[in-house]
Amino acid sequence: MITAALLKQRMESRPFRPFRIHMSDGKTYDIPNHDAMFIKRNVVEIGTDLDVDSIAERFIQCAILHITSVEDLATAKVA
Repeated sequence: MITAALLKQRMESRPFRPFRIHMSDGKTYDIPNHDAMFIKRNVVEIGTDLDVDSIAERFIQCAILHITSVEDLATAKVA
């Protein structure tokens, strides 16, 4: 079960690892950096349509209860 505490731990991990949230309705949301999501007790606010400076065009609210899984996103390897 996904909890606010688990998401907070994920957001504070160093180094940050980008991840994808899967919702019960089949939607997915990518979290590319630690500024893209705010965690509340029962809801997360996810920034969408990020520009090159990671500034969100808008935020959507998702109930944590409806998050079914979290997976790492592949990151480019630096040579």
